[in-house]
Amino acid sequence: QVQLMESGGGSLQSGGSLRLSCSASTFPYSTYCMAWFRQVPGKEREAIATIYCDGSQRYADSVKGRFRISRDHAKKIVYLQMDNLQPEDTGMYYCAAEQLTFDYCSAIIRGQAIPYYWGQGTQVTVSS
Repeated sequence: QVQLMESGGGSLQSGGSLRLSCSASTFPYSTYCMAWFRQVPGKEREAIATIYCDGSQRYADSVKGRFRISRDHAKKIVYLQMDNLQPEDTGMYYCAAEQLTFDYCSAIIRGQAIPYYWGQGTQVTVSS
């Protein structure tokens, strides 16, 4: 049973930073592609960052240069460091995972692949 749990969301003013965490349990974490998605009110769910088991990262244009995904294999945690947050970043942030090939993992950002396992999400609210 794959279990993912997000934490670290909250409310803050624009320009601030947050670090989201996604803890993984009971699966061979190190071989999984990990991803962060967000659901912004009124918009479709969007893949914003992915990280493959070799550390390769992909980002959506909307967050490139402001967000950074990383993973700690020993702790089985994936992080999303979010800097210079803006009101348009407000939404529910989800962690997702699946044992995918490098090509499929890379395809997530393009909307051409969707991971199978999901967490419950954590809310981020940015005010101006």
